[in-house]
Amino acid sequence: MPSMGGWEWVILALIALLLFGGSRLAGIGKSTGKAIREFKEETASLRSTPAEPVPPVTTTPPQAASPVDPEPNTDAKT
Repeated sequence: MPSMGGWEWVILALIALLLFGGSRLAGIGKSTGKAIREFKEETASLRSTPAEPVPPVTTTPPQAASPVDPEPNTDAKT
């Protein structure tokens, strides 16, 4: 897949400007920048704190199905 050159980026920016308008593009850029900054801060804080040990998951073996008592024979003559 070929990489995008300068003219492709210019055309893409003009199309985005026509679709969204200048003020809306500025808001999108601002919120995207804020999200990226918060993501970087959170990943940095996760890397700086030591990881807590995770307790091992214990599973219980499945219980054997208990045999079902057959229903008493009610048709039997007594």
